[in-house]
Amino acid sequence: MWYFVTLRAVVTGASSGIGAATVRRLSKDGFSVVAVARRGERLRQVAEETGAQARVADITDAAAVQQLAAELDSCDVLVNNAGGAIGADSVATGSPQDWERMFSVNVLGTLQITQALLPLLRSGRGGTIVTVTSTAAFTNYEGGGGYSAAKHAEHALSETLRLELCGESVRVIEVVPGMVRTEEFSLNRLRGDAGKAAALYEGVDHPLTAADVAECVAFAVGLPQHVNIDRLVVRPLAQAAQHKLHRGPLFRV
Repeated sequence: MWYFVTLRAVVTGASSGIGAATVRRLSKDGFSVVAVARRGERLRQVAEETGAQARVADITDAAAVQQLAAELDSCDVLVNNAGGAIGADSVATGSPQDWERMFSVNVLGTLQITQALLPLLRSGRGGTIVTVTSTAAFTNYEGGGGYSAAKHAEHALSETLRLELCGESVRVIEVVPGMVRTEEFSLNRLRGDAGKAAALYEGVDHPLTAADVAECVAFAVGLPQHVNIDRLVVRPLAQAAQHKLHRGPLFRV
C-alpha cells in the first residue's frame, strides 16, 4: 500500500511580489503552504486564491516568530523571502535608521524564523531552506550601501548555515535575483516616487517577474533531496551584470 504525504512549505513575505508568487507556485506543486506576512488583508487574499494557510506575523518580532513555530507540527521547506530596500542614499548621507530597518528584516528576521523552524526541518525526512537574496549580495553599487550590506550578511548567514548543517539532511539554497519588476520593491525603495521607480525599468525588454523567481525556487526545491543548489543567480537577458544593462528591444514581435 502506498502512502502519499503532503509536504509543508512556509513562505515569508508572502503578501505580495516574489513571496506571493512562490505561494502560488508551491501550492500548484502540491505543497501545503503556510503564507506568512505582516499585512493581513493582502495575505488573506493570497490565501483565498491559492488555498494556503495565512499566518499574520512580523518576522522581526521574536515573540511572534516563536508563536508561529509553536503552531506548526511540521515544516519541510522554509522560503526566506521577506526583505526589502529602503532609500537610495549614499553612505555619506544614508540614515542609520534605514540601515537598521533593512538589517532587521533582511538579516535578523531571516535568522529568527530559520532558528525557530530548524528543529522541524531537521525532524522530517529531509528539510530545505531557501533564502531569496539579491545580486546585491555580491556586487556593490552607488546608492545601495545599506541594502547591499544587508544582503551580503544574509548570504553569509546562508553559507555558514550550510557548513554547519553538513552531515544532516537539510539543504540550504540561495536564490539570487537580479532585476525583478514587482509592484512594490522599487516604489518602497524610492519612498513612493512612482516616476523614479518606473524609470529604473524604462526600455528594458522583459525584466524578471516575481513568477520567474518563484519558478527558480520551485525548481531548486523540487530536485531530489540529495541535490543541493548552493547559489542560483538569475537575471533577465537584458542584464549581463549589475552595471551592464541593455535598454532597447531584444525580442522580435
